[in-house]
Amino acid sequence: MQQRFELIVFDWDGTLMDSAALIVASVQAAARDLGLAPPPIERARHIIGLGLNEALRHALPDLPEAHYPELVARYRHHYLSRDHELTLFPGAADFVQDLAERGYRLAVATGKSRLGLDRALAQTGLDGFFHATRCADECHSKPHPQMLLELMEEFAVEPAQTLMIGDTTHDLMMAANAGTAAVAVTYGAHARADLEDAGPLYCADSIAALAKWLADAR
Repeated sequence: MQQRFELIVFDWDGTLMDSAALIVASVQAAARDLGLAPPPIERARHIIGLGLNEALRHALPDLPEAHYPELVARYRHHYLSRDHELTLFPGAADFVQDLAERGYRLAVATGKSRLGLDRALAQTGLDGFFHATRCADECHSKPHPQMLLELMEEFAVEPAQTLMIGDTTHDLMMAANAGTAAVAVTYGAHARADLEDAGPLYCADSIAALAKWLADAR
């Protein structure tokens, strides 16, 4: 039976990698380094998926513009000092490998920097399974559709044959803006209710549930 989708595009943080807690802790620590009150956990979680500069501006909107470069530097210091501790969600590596072996075109569209994504792909050993990637320092930040539009053009795949998988409303809005289908995972950064409001085809509570839904999607 023919597969419904040809191109599957994953978000990274909170979708494949269990990194939301470290991102939140790093944002809060960076704020403290500058003598600022750290943003609440919910606010810090909401910015996950955006490009770093945009994310920090949303997390700490009252910071004078001249101080954002220092905030970015402190965030990177805290995140990079611990990113080697991060792991993929249970079943994520096997799921990606299985999809690649079944002939899907696989890609990543992430708010991470190119350097950060390449580092994460190498550390997890998944770099050989993705055919293309797009990062926030190369494209407009989510929910702008540029990342998905470029990936579809690269593979000559239509929106109807493209699926975006992510853990935030930013991912789902990007998919809507690009005209593609989207599935949400509920174990990442954003709450299920917010994800459901964005209209995904499905909300998966685990990698196993996501794999089953995709196997049944025709």
